[in-house]
Amino acid sequence: MLYIIGLGLGDEKDITLRGLEAVKKCDKVYLEAYTSLLSFGLSTQNLENLYGRPIIIADREMVEEKVDQILDQAKTTHIAFLVVGDPFGATTHSDLVVRARDMGVCVEIVHNASVMNAIGICGLQLYRYGETVSIPFFTETWKPDSFYEKIKRNRELGLHTLCLLDIKVKEPSLESLCRGRKEYEPARYMSINTAIDQLLEVEEKTRESAYNEDTECVGFARIGSEDQKILAGPMKQLREVDFGAPLHCLVIVGKTHPVEEEMLDFYKFKTQTCVTMALVVELVVELS
Repeated sequence: MLYIIGLGLGDEKDITLRGLEAVKKCDKVYLEAYTSLLSFGLSTQNLENLYGRPIIIADREMVEEKVDQILDQAKTTHIAFLVVGDPFGATTHSDLVVRARDMGVCVEIVHNASVMNAIGICGLQLYRYGETVSIPFFTETWKPDSFYEKIKRNRELGLHTLCLLDIKVKEPSLESLCRGRKEYEPARYMSINTAIDQLLEVEEKTRESAYNEDTECVGFARIGSEDQKILAGPMKQLREVDFGAPLHCLVIVGKTHPVEEEMLDFYKFKTQTCVTMALVVELVVELS
């Protein structure tokens, strides 16, 4: 049996009771460690202490190239595959399910919170979002901008856009690949500041007025953790803010409902309030 278990967004305690029960009966426990990360990083010590099982880091190479070895084990033993957020927040995990079933391996999914629903904390209603986009790191010679048309289409429909920001973990360098020997670049996590710089660079090039530096956005850092930071404002202001450690994501605001505007106002620069879950619940009660 293969258990694919969502860990949530904050720390090791965000696992569900059902997920924890599954982990405790597994013979091997793998932690997928390249499509995201928990707020405490990739250290396995906290996970092992709570779950009572040794954790095997499953990096990009293992997940994409050696997954059949994991699935072979799952034919005769219980195997846990831990995923930050929800198991279906990345296409890699859908592929894992398909391959497991093709090999005759039983699969059980344990869901959890992901960035796709946690962004609701800012007050923008989830059913008023359009297509989600990914913003990749630009290089001198590679500046893909397919996200631009999707953002433009969302904004024409009055919809909000969630921008997921690039993560580079255990990426082989081009030079090492040319030499036939893998050497990995340092891990990189795109910041909100870099994302806005790149968004405005593409707008400057296309000049189709999908957005501009005055477009309202919401920046999220470490969403779901105790030290999460959420700030709303125009691009030109958010690009100057130090949001701190990763992970970051950005929402480009579309047409807003009055209730959404009241919630967003809570996160704007003038408030500068430390946002905790207790404060959000109190605000929602007041608005209702």
